[in-house]
Amino acid sequence: MLNMLYQSCVHFMRRTQRVLSAAHQLAVVIALGALASPTPAAGNAPDTEMWRLDCGEMIIEDISYFSDTHAYDGQSATIINGCYLVRNGDRYLLWDAGLPPELLGNTEAEGGWTSSIKVTIVDQLSAIGLSPEDIDFLGVSHFHGDHIGQASDFRQSTLLMSRADASWIRNNPPGNARRRMSAWFESDVLLTEFARDHDVFGDSSVTILAMPGHTPGHSALLVRLPKTGPVLLTGDLYHFRKEIGQRNVSRWNTSRADTLASIERFEGLQEAMKPTVIVQHEPDDFGKLPPFPQSAK
Repeated sequence: MLNMLYQSCVHFMRRTQRVLSAAHQLAVVIALGALASPTPAAGNAPDTEMWRLDCGEMIIEDISYFSDTHAYDGQSATIINGCYLVRNGDRYLLWDAGLPPELLGNTEAEGGWTSSIKVTIVDQLSAIGLSPEDIDFLGVSHFHGDHIGQASDFRQSTLLMSRADASWIRNNPPGNARRRMSAWFESDVLLTEFARDHDVFGDSSVTILAMPGHTPGHSALLVRLPKTGPVLLTGDLYHFRKEIGQRNVSRWNTSRADTLASIERFEGLQEAMKPTVIVQHEPDDFGKLPPFPQSAK
């Protein structure tokens, strides 16, 4: 309760600071009533929009370890890193934080992977009039380096992470994840952990979905947009669109059983909701939302 009260105060102070520093008009809407239904009723949909962000590219010489049944032996691939920004009223969620900023203008070749970024998240936010201080929540699908590389630029945001992944970071030897996310793991004040699904804004417009297996607490993201409809981001449940329906499991996943259960759940959501499905590493899926700086509404 105290943590929730503190975060509410942090949110209020951020809003106040924005008004004082930017001299922008702020419309304050006080909503009283019952909790939002799982699917917002027509005419009552929250003011929500979503941007796709470019968070890097990886050229991989050998993708055999993307399958524990040897489905990709002898194959190579180029994959992208998709990050996403969601606005709900005057609050913002950044989903995943891509490759690290030191790759800007450089390439890193290691272990058959060549990684690069063309633009930082901060620069993309600037193009639509936002700064890191405007981002209320940083949600990460999991703690792998290509999803947390620019996290430290948002140290003033509340980190949203599954309890299982947060526990893994705490209980394993310090590494890249602990270093990139030290702002939160050295002090838990701006860290919100959850054991199951998490309703980000409290109105069912954006839900972090428990999809463990790739990591102990891997998550996907469901965004309900007023005009576009539901959008389902996969995290790393899949790396390629062709995996959907194939029940493929990467060799490095922490649990085969959890991965298969998550795939079953994902496919059930896909059947029931008919969402726009975006595989975050699939280049062909990058164009499923309007090109930046346009947004999906």
